[in-house]
Amino acid sequence: MNISKYAAAVYTSAICLLPATCFSQEVSYINMQKEVREKRVNLINRSYSFINEAAYKGIRLTEEPEDGILWLKDIEFKNGTIEFDTRGKDVKQHSFVGIAFHGTDTTTFETVYLRPFNFKAVQEPWKSRAIQYVAKPLFTWQVLREQYPGKYESAITPAPAPDSWVHVRLVVQGESIIVYINRSNTPSLTVTKLSTQKTGSVGLYVADTSGGDFANLTITKTD
Repeated sequence: MNISKYAAAVYTSAICLLPATCFSQEVSYINMQKEVREKRVNLINRSYSFINEAAYKGIRLTEEPEDGILWLKDIEFKNGTIEFDTRGKDVKQHSFVGIAFHGTDTTTFETVYLRPFNFKAVQEPWKSRAIQYVAKPLFTWQVLREQYPGKYESAITPAPAPDSWVHVRLVVQGESIIVYINRSNTPSLTVTKLSTQKTGSVGLYVADTSGGDFANLTITKTD
């Protein structure tokens, strides 16, 4: 691996679960600001600014019409873990922040995103619509909600503050997608992937007209 490709530190190690069962893992700590400065991103439908808070040095994507993605050009992801911090707004139907993965272009990718304005909802169905998985272009949230109600979206317990930074850990292994919020040991969402795409690009994702903040992106590949 050519580490100079990444504005990040990259480490490779091996994990052995049983004496005869080992797999390697490659951990990349992504400096998103450097990725942007050195033009190793593909920015779709958004502008950006830098965030330089004490523990959160990252990227803010602007509010614009249509969905927006900041694709990382040099990252190809199949299985492993994607961790990041994100912050949206407590504005009803106006804040959707998450991560795109297994992307081939701006219309074909999987994503897990948060709806911060539903974090503290106490009534259904809004309470159970805090976190969402979709697989574009075929399995949008509208299709999933109509055909598989409640299966690909969920509440988050304990509920984060809607305007706060939220830590997301997305684990992808084969057909399994599991999401943990704020370092909880209990998943907030567990689904079986719907896309046939097994590998692809990773990007910061904001849906509809919303913007969002992103920091502390780490990608761990397991194969």
